[in-house]
Amino acid sequence: MARFDPRGKVNRALLVGVPEYDFKQPEHPFGVSGDLGAVEHNLAGLEQALREGGVFAEDGITVTRPHTVDEFDQQLDAAVDAAEGLLLLYFSGHGAVPSTGDELWLLMRRATIVPGDESVFRGATPWKGVLTVLSRARAEQVVVILDCCYAGNASAAWNALGTAQRQRTSLLMSVQANNRIDAGDGGSPTPYTAQLVSFLREGLSGQGGDVGFVELAQKLWARMSEHHTTLREPAEQWEPQSRAAASGADVLLAAPSVRSPDASPSQELDSAPGGSGGGPTSPQPPGPGPGGRPDRLGRLRPLTGRRLAAAIGVPAVIAGLVATGIAALDGGGGAPCKPPLELRLLTDPDLEPTVRKAAEAYLTSAENTSEGGCRRAGITVYSAGAAAAVAAFNRQSDPWQRPVADDTNPQRDIGPQPDIWIPGSSASVDRARTASSERTYVALEADPEPFAYSPVVLAVPQDPAAEPVAERVGALAALTDALRKRQPTSEMRRTDPENTDAGLLATVGLYGAGAQNPAAAEQGVAQPGPPARTGGDLLCTLPDDDAVDDRTTALVPEFLLKTGVGCDSTIRVRRMAEYPVDVPGLSPTFVRVRWQGPERDKDARDNAAERFHAWLTSKGAAAANGAKTSESALRGGLAVFGNDGFRSASGARRPLGNGTEPSADTGVVFSNFGALDDPGPLSGPALPAAMTAALKGYREANGPGRVLFLLDSSGSMGSLWEGPGGAPGIISQSLAGLGEQDEYGVWAVATEPGSSRVYSEVLQFGKYGRKEAQSAITTKAQVKDLEADPDKALVAALDYMRQRDGRGPQLIVYITDDEDNNRLAEGGRLGALLQSVRAERRIPVVMASLDSAGCDKGKPDAAVSEASGGRCLDTKSDLVARLRDEVARTGTGDQG
Repeated sequence: MARFDPRGKVNRALLVGVPEYDFKQPEHPFGVSGDLGAVEHNLAGLEQALREGGVFAEDGITVTRPHTVDEFDQQLDAAVDAAEGLLLLYFSGHGAVPSTGDELWLLMRRATIVPGDESVFRGATPWKGVLTVLSRARAEQVVVILDCCYAGNASAAWNALGTAQRQRTSLLMSVQANNRIDAGDGGSPTPYTAQLVSFLREGLSGQGGDVGFVELAQKLWARMSEHHTTLREPAEQWEPQSRAAASGADVLLAAPSVRSPDASPSQELDSAPGGSGGGPTSPQPPGPGPGGRPDRLGRLRPLTGRRLAAAIGVPAVIAGLVATGIAALDGGGGAPCKPPLELRLLTDPDLEPTVRKAAEAYLTSAENTSEGGCRRAGITVYSAGAAAAVAAFNRQSDPWQRPVADDTNPQRDIGPQPDIWIPGSSASVDRARTASSERTYVALEADPEPFAYSPVVLAVPQDPAAEPVAERVGALAALTDALRKRQPTSEMRRTDPENTDAGLLATVGLYGAGAQNPAAAEQGVAQPGPPARTGGDLLCTLPDDDAVDDRTTALVPEFLLKTGVGCDSTIRVRRMAEYPVDVPGLSPTFVRVRWQGPERDKDARDNAAERFHAWLTSKGAAAANGAKTSESALRGGLAVFGNDGFRSASGARRPLGNGTEPSADTGVVFSNFGALDDPGPLSGPALPAAMTAALKGYREANGPGRVLFLLDSSGSMGSLWEGPGGAPGIISQSLAGLGEQDEYGVWAVATEPGSSRVYSEVLQFGKYGRKEAQSAITTKAQVKDLEADPDKALVAALDYMRQRDGRGPQLIVYITDDEDNNRLAEGGRLGALLQSVRAERRIPVVMASLDSAGCDKGKPDAAVSEASGGRCLDTKSDLVARLRDEVARTGTGDQG
């Protein structure tokens, strides 16, 4: 596994502790439960461990005991502004969650708690806000350690981070969600921080050595899970939680050289007050997946209120806050609420914004609130590439539960094992089901009908758009021919068919029942660079060029014309919807997902899923297919979908009413955002066979592909070499997008002194089986104590690919840490390289930078990829998954 080594960089550690509180019970009715003397020991021990660890300089560690939120904010801002390499934030103090929610709050010295239907924490800062501040840091990696009651509740906000922030942000939580822990009598550190300090000072083996984030998380889990939390009845196994940066790179936190003379970790834990609330157990090691997984006895480790799972592949460390906690207050009578069960909901990327709104509305709804005012369930919403999700359900349910290989790991690439799946098309459910003769570990129980509908439309710039309603409805070919007559320079774009069901449905229409040759159809939507990943991305990126914006039509779901994009301020051209009747529509469908083996909370999980299902898909007695809609006709989830521009899934597919903006006939006025209230009969959902054929046609449209991988093998790559997140491992994983008819090779880029040859062959260009190629790369790729010449290597690669005979797509991929990019500034080398790249524009170059800032504007990687029509990827995004997508678009493989 690649490891980020921050030594020698500008690193900052901010250690925040609140050992004393001004307002305490019983003297103050709204005070906290007491002081936390153990926090002082935590701060002293952790500061010493970090000073001995060799990562942080003397002036790089700040210890603060903030009285107020303002004091905390000032210290956090200073650390965020100063850190360039590693930014580490540690918090130890009281943690609290509101009576009807699960968001974590960190309490400062002058904090008070005002009970009520929604508990108010004065003098406290919301964890979500802390993450927002951390997101603007320049640091390459951010590590957070939380040691407090309810620390595990911090995972929900981490899961909701944008992709770029998850790539570099790691989180360690001292206990699972909705659990309190004992801070002891104040004479020693808290149990969790005692172990953390011991590992940082002594190394993971107790004999010195590097301490990396990933293995530290595993060691802490194993040590703490031998004990039990002590403030719950019955006591639960103590299970610290973690979220590793989604880039897959480990982070070096300390490099102690000698063993400390202190007591052994086990002695420290056993002597700490509250450290062992029951007899030791023999737990399994933590599962590497984001949602947990069942063992072979079928015991599911679900993402519930007690165990929120990471959305990445390997557990990792980030932040710990240990202290006594504050019980969640009930809405009435002061009795504590039971922790709400957490449902995991996987959906299509185009649907995610609307589904997330619906889930947020449900959390505070009457249907999800008990008579005592407590929340019944929580919902974690996430999305993944549509084709990858279908393949994972269909062929990868076993590795989804227990990953065994680097190249097939749905827990890492998709996310937690879901309880609920809402695909973009009802046909995807049948595509995802395994043949009856094949073994599977998952069952999909889908509603017989979708609960909403949105046609895939041509979003045409207003000037060339047809005005009469009759001319805005017809066959796709007829509509596009008419558009080209009105505007000969018009272009059409479609989103990535691998990533969203809407993109694949558009492809079904483009290929047209087998009559249209896929290669010819693809020429009609060809564009510089790769297609947009979602409809929202497509509509937001078109305005980058006014001229392109004015002439480009987008094939996107109709609802996105109203509310699916977040770039209203940058969209320059209003678009009108035209309705191709031969393009299948988007048909979101509720699917209950059941994993093999008995769930320990099966009945409760079934009840929670059914309650959400009923709320999401319910509607009043008034029909949405033509009858007048009243204020109360639609409620729950359908009101949310109606407000976002969706239509009824049945009948005439009229707009769903939302109870807030009724019109005379339907409850929603579509014309105000370029759509038609009643365009007439619309296409229904696709057939599974049509979607499968279209995806195959898309992958093979241009014939076998050719990909040349350039692997920076210079000395600086040593710390970025090993494991699945290392440079060779990244190449190996991307081969999933290539088939047996594709050709590819791997060059190692390093220049021998006195030699004009700037690369050596790791894998000769040719056709390979995936395992054969992966084995060769692992065996032959070696780091050398040399420098790399990136410009010379890329020019050589362009010459080589130009000379290859045959047709078909080509791609060059350069994986590098950018250490040698400074050589491009010598003698105009970058300018000459860009000229060469532009001359071979038909050969896109993907620059895959292992530097989080590698693709920043003005950097050489960004310039090279832009000049070639390729894409620049760095660790601010999910580099491994995005690179696999880029390779898959060139090759004929299926990522399966």
